[in-house]
Amino acid sequence: MRVLVIEDDGELAEAIGAGLRQEQMAVDVAFDGAEGLERALVTDYDVIVLDRDLPGRHGDEVCAELVRAGGRSRVLMLTAAATIEDRVDGLGLGADDYLPKPFAFAELVARLRALLRRAQPSLAPVLERGDLRLDPARRTAIRGGRPLELGPKEFGVLELLLAAQGRVVSAEELLERVWDEMADPFTSAVKVTVSRLRRKLGDPPVIETLAQAGYRIPA
Repeated sequence: MRVLVIEDDGELAEAIGAGLRQEQMAVDVAFDGAEGLERALVTDYDVIVLDRDLPGRHGDEVCAELVRAGGRSRVLMLTAAATIEDRVDGLGLGADDYLPKPFAFAELVARLRALLRRAQPSLAPVLERGDLRLDPARRTAIRGGRPLELGPKEFGVLELLLAAQGRVVSAEELLERVWDEMADPFTSAVKVTVSRLRRKLGDPPVIETLAQAGYRIPA
């Protein structure tokens, strides 16, 4: 999952980013509305965590612009104001969910995962292909009854390939969805990660490489 956090409280923004990375999400952070909107319009984020009271451009304006742009990103709005009217206003602007501050981090994670499920075509809660089984909620992967010890990027790549249901996924898409904005677009990180993942998955091979196209796990 790739997430953009738009929050002007630097300490809170960095804490949210660090916590979500521990949950194996790729996270970018913006500290004002104008910067956040610019990033949201050029990058295909799964979910945007949007503070309502932002400098530069107010969170309401950012949300309205995102809706007008017609992107697929889901928006979770944060605000210190917790009245019913504020929640109704935020949802009326096009936000998909609303979380008042202060909030429990576990609830934020649960809401983000729920929004991701809504942003994608309906998928089974557990992804399976042959003797390979991956449970995104529990962050576990098993092949032939053997637990797989996967790093965050390996797990992310495997999850994306399984969720693609046989579709070819390009290296560029993997880099965009599993890594974050700090990733070098010319890096060999995807190739290296897929190679490590193949070794951990064992034989017979699961992941196919299609020259000049990308990777897939056949349906």
